[in-house]
Amino acid sequence: MKLIIQIPCYNEAETLEIALNDLPKTLEGIDEIEYLIINDGSQDETVEVAKKWGVHHVVNFKQNKGLAKGFMAGLDGCLRNGADIIVNTDADNQYCGDDIQKLISPILEGKADMVIGARPIDKTEHFSFLKKMLQHFGSWVVRKASNTDIPDAPSGFRAFSREAAMHINVVNDYTYTLETIVQAGREKMAITSVPIRTNGELRPSRLFHSIWGYVKKSMITILRAYMMYKPLKCFTYLASVPMIAGLLIGCRFLYYRVVGLTGGHVQSLILGCTLIIIGFLTLMMGLMADVIAANRKLLQDTQYHARRSEYEALYIEAKMAKEAIRTYRIIGKEEKERLVDVGEG
Repeated sequence: MKLIIQIPCYNEAETLEIALNDLPKTLEGIDEIEYLIINDGSQDETVEVAKKWGVHHVVNFKQNKGLAKGFMAGLDGCLRNGADIIVNTDADNQYCGDDIQKLISPILEGKADMVIGARPIDKTEHFSFLKKMLQHFGSWVVRKASNTDIPDAPSGFRAFSREAAMHINVVNDYTYTLETIVQAGREKMAITSVPIRTNGELRPSRLFHSIWGYVKKSMITILRAYMMYKPLKCFTYLASVPMIAGLLIGCRFLYYRVVGLTGGHVQSLILGCTLIIIGFLTLMMGLMADVIAANRKLLQDTQYHARRSEYEALYIEAKMAKEAIRTYRIIGKEEKERLVDVGEG
């Protein structure tokens, strides 16, 4: 069983070594641990620090592409290098490395394919009261959108089985944390969470420049993901507002018509009809989006099988290469022992 721990990095030379030193070297149930960093266009010595420390793999971007694209490139790199389990953590050492064992345990036990580390948000000292409230609210919105019970949706400390990693897709350019949970929930992946610890803050977050900017982008990401995976339901909700309003106005016009008070209410009839038409068109958009979503599922299935064929070929090739090296060493050792015996004879 091979584990690869990936770390997205953007100008992390000052904190990366601290985060790497905190990572485990051995874990129960894991035969091999490797480390991978995603260099997201860093302009400092992030890569040099990683290589000096002994990181096995480096994924390089020539310019900054953002956390979401970096995360997906990291998954690709881990799968290409034969990872059975992938753990994603941060370069600022926010998460406690010793908790990786807790994070991967549900995957090793076959209970989950995706595990999210739930931070003690209320006990985190460097989180302001407003940030704590927004974290709870955002996680609640994600739980409703994804139909899951994940308590800490923005947490970047998470583990994926090889199978889950091949299914993951992130289409927004902002962050992977929210969309992957919505996708996992709506695609019926086995997803769970475990309580984890956090370390002290080494630097301010670079994901957002203001609380309200983060809230705005997060809400757009959640809404977009929900519309992508449940378009008909989403557009039905949107269509119901003008349609119900139009029907109520229409019923009001009919009431006045019945009692003989039709004068001066033609404008209401026009407004009611307009709202009903808007609602109907919105519902039609939902039906079209639902058909597109069905095609997206077919494309995702095709993409999954293409990924599986490619990654499994590389996986088998790497296993055969390791077995060949192992056999060569055994034969070499036996030959050396035979020559020693002959020499002694």
